[in-house]
Amino acid sequence: MLHTKPLNENDYELIKAAEEVIEKNYHYGRHHIGAAVRTKSGSIYAAVHLEANVGRIAVCGEAMALGKSISEGENEFETIVAVAHPHPDENIEYCWVVAPCGMCRELISDYGKDTEVILSYNGENVKCNIMDLIPEKYTSDVE
Repeated sequence: MLHTKPLNENDYELIKAAEEVIEKNYHYGRHHIGAAVRTKSGSIYAAVHLEANVGRIAVCGEAMALGKSISEGENEFETIVAVAHPHPDENIEYCWVVAPCGMCRELISDYGKDTEVILSYNGENVKCNIMDLIPEKYTSDVE
């Protein structure tokens, strides 16, 4: 069972930042996911994913947002979210929150085991600790 928490005003602001970056930069076949991370200082960094002709080299929006934050000297994360932009052939008029993929779960937890993740769960947007999404995480730490 996933231990979730309700969203607060800051979480909705973070979702909005992810929506804004993908709405501004959506390009069919190139960018359809926007992500935003809030650092512990309160700064928000938003980025889009990079699609690639060879799928294995695509870079997720969450990784791009983390990299943008770290490049600006901020490496302590509070909360992260990703949203999907509808494609032209979809009859959807708004972005929606998506859960991080498995690789992003690993990456987020590598850079902050106390990071909260916003995701859709049982029909509503909630948040949980990244470690709840990746039990028995691989680590090279000696215990």
